[in-house]
Amino acid sequence: MKRIGVTGHRDIPVAAYAHVRAALLTALGGHQGSLEALSSLAAGADQLFADLALECGAELTVVIPSGDYERGFTGPGELARFQLLRERATREIQLPFPCSTDEAYYAAGTYIADHCDRLLAVWDGHPARGLGGTGDIVHYARERGTPVTVIWRDGVERA
Repeated sequence: MKRIGVTGHRDIPVAAYAHVRAALLTALGGHQGSLEALSSLAAGADQLFADLALECGAELTVVIPSGDYERGFTGPGELARFQLLRERATREIQLPFPCSTDEAYYAAGTYIADHCDRLLAVWDGHPARGLGGTGDIVHYARERGTPVTVIWRDGVERA
């Protein structure tokens, strides 16, 4: 079974969204055989990836960074979407952090990078804004030799 993981920004600008969605769908649809998709289901890129992976028939493995992870979903519909995707998951990995911290997010990202054959990174190429951000996970994955595919639309900046 091939395993594809995701790391990515919570906020995908409107100008990049269609490009990101199409590139994720191409990456997920281009595999042969069975597929496991690994995601922390954060708002933004992680949830989009999980939706598309399920649409492509993948088994979803959810990596939950902390015991209070759900508290971080504050935008409209974010928590409901997280819960729906979590219910559809084949497997769930609960990391041992009681509270959502940068260390917990970093641990979830590195877990995904350690357990996938390829990492899709919805990333603008800029350094992480906090420990465990997309830039940190891309750097970690590259250091350990995990193939990374960066997905972003040229010329689009995040707010």
